[in-house]
Amino acid sequence: MNINIYKGEALEGVRRAAQKSAYVLAKLCETVVPGMSTLDVDRIAAEYIRETGGKSAFLNYHGYPGHICCSINDVVVHGIGRPDVIIQPGDIVSLDVGVTVDGYTGDNARSIVAGGVFTDLSKRLIETTRDALTKGIDAARAGNRVSDIGAAIEKHVVANGFSVVRDMVGHGCGKDMHEDPQVPNFKTLGPSPVLKEGMILAIEPMVNAGTWKIEIDRKDKWTVRTKDGSLSAHFEHQVLITTHEAEVLTWPKIV
Repeated sequence: MNINIYKGEALEGVRRAAQKSAYVLAKLCETVVPGMSTLDVDRIAAEYIRETGGKSAFLNYHGYPGHICCSINDVVVHGIGRPDVIIQPGDIVSLDVGVTVDGYTGDNARSIVAGGVFTDLSKRLIETTRDALTKGIDAARAGNRVSDIGAAIEKHVVANGFSVVRDMVGHGCGKDMHEDPQVPNFKTLGPSPVLKEGMILAIEPMVNAGTWKIEIDRKDKWTVRTKDGSLSAHFEHQVLITTHEAEVLTWPKIV
């Protein structure tokens, strides 16, 4: 395992990329409305990414065909923009955005409800997932272990009656989009890396209303859905490990 420690210019490079990614995600969350297709969302995201002077970290990554991931309802992650998938009022829309600039990458995600038409279930699911991310970030500090992050996330999710996806995890993120270490969103047994000052992690709980099990679309080989068709939500922040509380690099500020 090769875990990068960021400081100096490299750290500043990641900070800039993270802010650009946060900017795009914030604008998208304000833009998405019922009646848009997920392809519309992807095309608009491409325009926002160009505004930053960066490029999509996702497009053509291992062949991925979209600029972002736009995942609806039972789609956990990796939803590809399509002209025939029309966003309806009340749909859970999970937006995952990565921007690369000057060789560094920012990565963040958020789930919203289209048109603000919440059900009790969608409201509880989104709040639980968002708060689980906060719990994970609270545990992400030097001296703790990676496993402490997942344990904190899972405890909160299970206490609220939901389940954590176990086959998809968070990751290191900086020079490359996916770096060591993997960051599970559940309690793991056995050795786990110690968190050290200068590590940068993308912490991203994916929470299902039903089973934690998932399946990958057999046709496009990308779209990940809940096994039982239940709703799913996804939140992600990129954080810097410090000796105190983690610094969230993807709080949207100014590009």
